[in-house]
Amino acid sequence: MKTWFADEEILMAHGAGGRASRKLIEGLIAPVLTEHGSPAGMGDSFHIAGTDLWITTDSFVVSPNVFPGGCLGELAVNGTLNDLAVAGAQPLALTSAIIVEAGTSSQELKVQLEAMAIASQAAAVPIVAGDTKVVEHGKGDRVYVTTTGVGRSHPKANLDPGRVQPGDMVVCSGTLGDHGITILMARGELDFTSASLTSDTANLWPLVKMLLDEFGGAIKWMRDPTRGGLASTLNELAEDAKVEILIEEGRVPIANPVRGACEILGLDPFHIANEGKLVAIISADYVNQALTAMKAHPLGRNAAHIGTVRESTTPMVVCATEFGAHRTLDMLTGDPLPRIC
Repeated sequence: MKTWFADEEILMAHGAGGRASRKLIEGLIAPVLTEHGSPAGMGDSFHIAGTDLWITTDSFVVSPNVFPGGCLGELAVNGTLNDLAVAGAQPLALTSAIIVEAGTSSQELKVQLEAMAIASQAAAVPIVAGDTKVVEHGKGDRVYVTTTGVGRSHPKANLDPGRVQPGDMVVCSGTLGDHGITILMARGELDFTSASLTSDTANLWPLVKMLLDEFGGAIKWMRDPTRGGLASTLNELAEDAKVEILIEEGRVPIANPVRGACEILGLDPFHIANEGKLVAIISADYVNQALTAMKAHPLGRNAAHIGTVRESTTPMVVCATEFGAHRTLDMLTGDPLPRIC
């Protein structure tokens, strides 16, 4: 069995959503699974051939498991709903597997369960099955959650990197980096806090449905830029679509607390995780109308046109800075903020 993953150990960086994560998936996980019959090109979601159904699964290990604006349970529901949504699929049902460390208080578990129940009810997507396991004290971190979702294709959805072409526009639905920096502040790892900054965890399907209802095929591709942030997400697209993506730094909405924290810590806000934002590639003919519609929606009030797709023989993401220079915006390397989702 041929694999090209040469690292002897799995490190935290392999779970950060950046270059190391892609190396692990493409160099070890995918080759082993496809060798035994799984389809190639595994992504966040999968379209079941011969049907209009999609399936996705995700695990959540965030620490701390309660933070300003949300908690582990809410994140587990919204994160899986969003993986279906940005594939153009209306979420229909969820399953859940919960791993609890012995010694965890029943009240702490109840908090997470209630958050899951409230989030699924608000989305009108029931949790229909699941599993529960308990591990020895010291062998976990209180509560981990894995959720699987099933959805049905929106009739107007046609989302594929192969449809992205030079001249298309890059749009994001709001301020970037809110979730990752909120988690960092909740851990007490910064000397300052911000009462105005909370996690952006949210169910994106209502916003996605509006875009697909109104603009259909003009919406060519979507993702929720979670681990690895906007930079990693767009680099994956550039490689898949064989294009260059130019981002205009001054157009990207970033909240002042996020900008300040990144400056202090030497982090790039384009690498920081989000849990309630989407980035979309939209036909230039419809980008202004789509942006107006997004700004009128509660989940897109701070939406912005942030860049352009360009022709190139070298797939890459380039950032035009506010000082008139250009820099390569690479995928996340390392793991500056472990266990954020």
